[in-house]
Amino acid sequence: MNTTDTLDSGAADFTPLAPHASATDAAASGTSSVDAQQKRPRRITFIRWLRKIHGWIGLWGAALGLLFGTTGFFLNHRAGPLRISTGAPQVSELQVPLPQPAPESPRELAAWLKGELKLTGKPGRVQKEPAHAVAWGDRSAVQPEHWQLTFASPQQMTSADYWVGSGYVTVKRTGNTFLATLTNLHKGVGLSVGWVLLIDTLAGSIILLSLTGVLLWTQLNTRRTIGAVLVIGSIVAAVSVGLA
Repeated sequence: MNTTDTLDSGAADFTPLAPHASATDAAASGTSSVDAQQKRPRRITFIRWLRKIHGWIGLWGAALGLLFGTTGFFLNHRAGPLRISTGAPQVSELQVPLPQPAPESPRELAAWLKGELKLTGKPGRVQKEPAHAVAWGDRSAVQPEHWQLTFASPQQMTSADYWVGSGYVTVKRTGNTFLATLTNLHKGVGLSVGWVLLIDTLAGSIILLSLTGVLLWTQLNTRRTIGAVLVIGSIVAAVSVGLA
């Protein structure tokens, strides 16, 4: 064996050792590692909590969301352009004789009609036009007092027309189709306070779903700037299209 070759080979394989880290650097590295280990479980717990909330809220709003999504589509197309008809309503009219003595106020007339005709829905708008003088050719006459009442429900709309002093009240009922009934549910026509509060919970769940969805995206994706641009861009695009 050649001694020179052996020494050269050993010198070629020789790698200088790195200097030992100081005690201060080792302590700093250990502290940062502990902090990272403590933050990681908290982040995982936060993400799991967000997922649970997002899932339960989505489950609560799924059925009502399907209903309101469908009816919202028809409401959005209730007029031109791109109008979609929900069906022609069924209209019927009736002359109803009044009891004696006749009701003395629109409120009394509404209560009597509701019991007499078994009307559904709540009394809505009431119009009361006082008696006043009108011209009739070269003469003047007194127009009697005029009452107009409405009863609204999702299934039908009923209106009553009465001239004070007349022995009859004209009642007109407009029956809605199934799709029109669903859209009235969407608008809350003639419904109780309980239904209004139920819809408020749906509105709140949609808001929470949006917030938790954005938070989940920011926690699971590092490109948060792109997410912010997409959210802001979507809002601006929606407003621009609506105002165009």
